[in-house]
Amino acid sequence: MIELQYLDVLRKICTRLIDYQINWVVTGSLGMALQGMDIEIHDIDIQTSQKGAYEIEALYLKYVVKPVQYLMSERIHSHFGILKIDGVKVEIMGGIQKLSNGQAWEEPVKVEQYRHWIKYKGMQVPVLSLEYEYQAYLQLGRIDKAEIIRKWLEQRRVSKATAG
Repeated sequence: MIELQYLDVLRKICTRLIDYQINWVVTGSLGMALQGMDIEIHDIDIQTSQKGAYEIEALYLKYVVKPVQYLMSERIHSHFGILKIDGVKVEIMGGIQKLSNGQAWEEPVKVEQYRHWIKYKGMQVPVLSLEYEYQAYLQLGRIDKAEIIRKWLEQRRVSKATAG
């Protein structure tokens, strides 16, 4: 179950961003929970394009805790910033690039290619597909998280097969 504080902030985000031409999705634990996974939520993760990260930041300037800036790690590059809305941490990640096979950087993720729309508590929420999330976590070396998603997807397939 998703706690009310996260739903309230999510509603504010969805309501505000619907008026703008920004491709974005909810990802991470909240995105998984919105798709039915039983997972603990600690923040709201928003994934978008490089341009979208700065546009979202501009719409929420009074909530900025860490301005969006380009960050690099061993396996991922992104334009990253943090908001705090009504006590809830909101991470913005734009133009994410992952290291492919330890050799070359992929093109920035186009979230609209992996986006699903979920209707939840009267909201239309864009989320990353769990299949994409599974592959992304594998690629980032986050095997434990990937395995949780894989098991949930497998269980859902079995449930659908036995119900049909």
